[in-house]
Amino acid sequence: MDPTQQKALNALESFIILSKSATSPRSAADLVNQATSAPNTYVFAELLQTPNIAALKTASAEYASFYTLLQIFSWGTWADYSSNPNLPQLSDPQAHKLRQLSLLSLSTSPSTLTYSHLQSALSLPSVRAVEDLVISVVYAGLLTAKLDPKSQRVDVSSVSPLRDLCPGRVPQLVQTLNTWDTRCVSVLGELETQVADVKAKALQRRRREQRDEAAVEKLVSQGEKAKTRSQDEKGKVGGKRGAQEVAGDKGPLTGDGNDEMDLDDGKGLGRTRGAKRGGGVIKNAAKRMMG
Repeated sequence: MDPTQQKALNALESFIILSKSATSPRSAADLVNQATSAPNTYVFAELLQTPNIAALKTASAEYASFYTLLQIFSWGTWADYSSNPNLPQLSDPQAHKLRQLSLLSLSTSPSTLTYSHLQSALSLPSVRAVEDLVISVVYAGLLTAKLDPKSQRVDVSSVSPLRDLCPGRVPQLVQTLNTWDTRCVSVLGELETQVADVKAKALQRRRREQRDEAAVEKLVSQGEKAKTRSQDEKGKVGGKRGAQEVAGDKGPLTGDGNDEMDLDDGKGLGRTRGAKRGGGVIKNAAKRMMG
């Protein structure tokens, strides 16, 4: 239960107990005045149901009006009180409380929360009186609201459940709740459709990303394989060139050996020829000596 509602019920409890001894119309009427003037009493349905207070309905017009007044405090508004001239005169605390409760009822519609409308509906003398009333209601914990002097309106965010239901209001309330339920189901269906659409698009996007990632990985893999083949081919070509260079180096070395051998052979021939020439000279000299 809402704390403010619980506090209001606790404040009313003492008057419910006192109603048991209010056996005369006058004492019952006095009890109504006391209950509606007391601080923190904002709910009155339980008091209306007590036998001695309910008996005021069939009392004389003088006392029956107190029962009607208690009904207005329970679920009515300041406009209901103002439209009935046969009701008892209100004290200042009663008038202030009825305006506070009426503000709770008016807070159900944003269109009724302009300064001008509240001033007219609650018979307040000025805009400053409207703001003071709203401030008192907020500090009492009856509603959560902010004043907007620039826009000349009251912005209400929450209202305490302190107003009782008027007899015959239940079917209307049920219809309102059914309308609200139908609207909620419709909105929920739209939200579910949007969620399903978002999920489908997310799945498509994920699959597309996976395809793109697979394509990129494939291209990277192909590039790496091509690079590896290129390196292998370069290695083979380099190996052949190295073998050819080695073979070329050995060829000149063999030629040099042959040249040396040729040179050696030439020197041998030279020595042989020289020897032959030397032998002929000796022979000629010997012949001359002998001759």
